[in-house]
Amino acid sequence: MSRVRRGTKARRRRNRVLRAARGYVGARSKLFRTATGQVDRSRAYAYRDRRQRKRQFRRLWIVRINAASRALGVKYSQLIHGLDKAGVSLDRKVLSDLAITDPAAFAQVVEVAQGA
Repeated sequence: MSRVRRGTKARRRRNRVLRAARGYVGARSKLFRTATGQVDRSRAYAYRDRRQRKRQFRRLWIVRINAASRALGVKYSQLIHGLDKAGVSLDRKVLSDLAITDPAAFAQVVEVAQGA
């Protein structure tokens, strides 16, 4: 079997990996073998964390809504149930932002939920 010389293709592939590894510490950005492992791992974490980010933000919004609604004397679950019954379709992101930026409007939303 004849020998395959991969000159430019191999160099291009290695350079692509090393370019992706720029900014990593030490050998992880300099040596191809260690950079390959680190880039693969980094991409796996990035894939995983794009999904986890959505969960973490939802948890943060719920904590903020709960804190703001308890200050007004309503539990988070009661607030969400009341909004559902009243037919108010504000998502948690908007409710959280409302609780932080406009407490008066959030208080009105809580009153609507209590009325239902």
